[in-house]
Amino acid sequence: MQTIHHEKKWVELSIKEKLSYITSLIMIGSGILLAFLSFFLNAHNIATGVLIYIAQTFLVGGTLIGASIYLKSKWIEFDSRIQDEITKLGDKKDED
Repeated sequence: MQTIHHEKKWVELSIKEKLSYITSLIMIGSGILLAFLSFFLNAHNIATGVLIYIAQTFLVGGTLIGASIYLKSKWIEFDSRIQDEITKLGDKKDED
């Protein structure tokens, strides 16, 4: 299977993709910040509620990034397959 490399600059991303990445980074950053603050300000102890929040921020943030990347790669793969089929049909018509 051919590996698809698709590079986009930040400027070329859609608003939806930008919001997805920004939201993910903010969520993951807030989880890390809360973990450090809770650990160092609470006598090296992290409360259960804080652990649940950290887990949820990592889970949702990672899911947003992963789903965005996965769907983008599948769309590119689908697009390249369609392009190949169109090219094959065009070549067959030229031969006839």
